[in-house]
Amino acid sequence: MTENWRTLKAAHGGRPTAGVLKADGYGTGAAQAAAALHAAGCRHFFTAHLAEALAVRALIPGAMLAALNGLLPGIEADHVAHDVVPVLGSLAEIRLWAAQAARTGKKLPALLHVDTGLARLGLEASEVAALADDPGLLAGIDVLYVMTHLVAADEPDLPIHQGQAARFAVACQQLPPAPRSLANSAGIFLGEAFRSDLARPGAALYGINPTADENNPMRPVARLTARVLQVRAVAAGASVGYNATWHAGRDSRIAVVGVGYADGFPRALSNRGAASFDGVRLPLVGRVSMDLSAYDVTDHPGIAPGDWLELLGPQRSLAAVAAEAGASPYEILTRLGRRYARVWHA
Repeated sequence: MTENWRTLKAAHGGRPTAGVLKADGYGTGAAQAAAALHAAGCRHFFTAHLAEALAVRALIPGAMLAALNGLLPGIEADHVAHDVVPVLGSLAEIRLWAAQAARTGKKLPALLHVDTGLARLGLEASEVAALADDPGLLAGIDVLYVMTHLVAADEPDLPIHQGQAARFAVACQQLPPAPRSLANSAGIFLGEAFRSDLARPGAALYGINPTADENNPMRPVARLTARVLQVRAVAAGASVGYNATWHAGRDSRIAVVGVGYADGFPRALSNRGAASFDGVRLPLVGRVSMDLSAYDVTDHPGIAPGDWLELLGPQRSLAAVAAEAGASPYEILTRLGRRYARVWHA
């Protein structure tokens, strides 16, 4: 992961590059990711929610830690107490934070989030204009960065990128001078125009390819293996799994492992996915159930209970598993369940 962060920082021209830790570090473990990135020199971090930020605050002393999903009434004091910077995306949120600054009697840091086309969170053009007309609305707020979020940075040829960059520049001209934060993982690779004072990579840190239709410049981070519980003899014509969606075309040996959709292993992989053993592909047969999945190991008689099958890793890439499941690689990682024993390597 730290190597991926260094690669992203270099691609961002050596400029400051954050680490996004939301969704438990994209399913890999936010605490471990935070500590490793901090040790590597990362000093800017983002989570989605305040609760996610509180879980890692002590692990990244001295670093900026910001919560992307905005400021809700009633949690202002928690942000101050734990040094979590809110990302303010509406005039209502700005008023909440300005009022908190007045109560504390000191300026409080924040990021301003400008919506330039994603239409989720962020200040609308009319709200940016209101701030330009009345700079006093930001009294007591120390604006660390003005940021926006790209709509489709993973599709580099879309004209929407230039429009967003232009709208962002116009918004920044109307706001108090402050550093800018523009690129997410894929945005870092859109070129010099999308480099800024702070990049915010998330997915690429965890091995997801930020460059569409090109070789992945990131190293894989997650590997998922599961032990074989049983190897069963299944006669030709017999079915495997719920609703008999797969029938053996020959006398077969079926290996059953203790991973199912309760572990975040997609049910959509039923009769489509695979595992790997010693580099050999083993088709997933029958439906993925809550706690179990099954693999055809007929041609590999050496596989026995206790052996480890690779479900995700060097032989079963994140992109391949996602394609088989008809899902995004983001979904595959962030759905990794709590029942796995996680082992971290530096």
